[in-house]
Amino acid sequence: MPLSPSASTREILKNVKKFIPPLLESMHKGQQGRVAVVGGSEDYTGAPFFSANASALLGADLSHVICEPQAAAVIKTYSPNLMVHPYMRQSHHKDSITSNAKDVTDRVAGLLDRMHAIVVGPGLGRDGLMLESAGLIVEEAKRRGLPMVLDADGLQLVQKTPGIVRGYEQAVLTPNVVEFARLCKALDVDPEAGEKKEVCGKLATALGGVTIIQKGPQDYISNGQYTWVCDVPGGLKRSGGQGDTLTGSLATFLAWRKAYMDRLWDHDNSLSGSDLLQLAAFGAAALTRTCSRRAFEKKGRSMQALDLSVEVPAAFKELYGEGADPKL
Repeated sequence: MPLSPSASTREILKNVKKFIPPLLESMHKGQQGRVAVVGGSEDYTGAPFFSANASALLGADLSHVICEPQAAAVIKTYSPNLMVHPYMRQSHHKDSITSNAKDVTDRVAGLLDRMHAIVVGPGLGRDGLMLESAGLIVEEAKRRGLPMVLDADGLQLVQKTPGIVRGYEQAVLTPNVVEFARLCKALDVDPEAGEKKEVCGKLATALGGVTIIQKGPQDYISNGQYTWVCDVPGGLKRSGGQGDTLTGSLATFLAWRKAYMDRLWDHDNSLSGSDLLQLAAFGAAALTRTCSRRAFEKKGRSMQALDLSVEVPAAFKELYGEGADPKL
């Protein structure tokens, strides 16, 4: 692993910085990002919290968690800064209000209208009703043209039914090495046919141009047309939950992408929508790796997911700073 990022990585990070919105008195609540994390089951409450918390710590104005009621009661105790909606249901927790996946989706749909980006998967679990509901929520998000991040159990949806995201260029998948191999198998892509960078591009192409962040010693980021390597140094501890910092921060970058495209501040408008999506993926990967490195330097073998979360503000400042005064 390099001691410092390569010249190409540094050049990409300069472009990432271009679409990070400045903090202006003229902006109102919500314009810096409204993000929702869909996940959180009875057994898994940490993952959706870490994801939504990372989105908030990076700078999203409003971070939501849409989860199962038993998870909601716990997640609300973790932080009062997150808005927690107990709309999801596991099969053994059906009730008269939400007894099937359509009922769940109908309750969530109104929230989607207010979001800039969503994350699907953290803490979702393998329950049939939860997965079916998540699949319908993905379809609703696609109808609205919402950028989305799929990770963890959300990738199960893609593995079983690749068509759920195939051709939807607003989708970003963040598989680890095991999840990547499973996706390759589902899409008939040989993971050994070429170098990792090449295989990542093949999988993105097989999925019709979605963006893939293949996590590993270096992160490979591809939409099938071009592939970048993020060699920002990370830590050496592989504790669970680190990927949740990636998904949450990525959702915030995707929300900032919309702010840039909507011209909410004065900028040169030199970045296209497709460029911005790839840059958002790269920017979030670089941030997460920096959080991991900083946390590992302090905690070593004892590093846990929460240690990454607390490094988000410092990692952002290290990589991107606040830049020059914006043009008013």
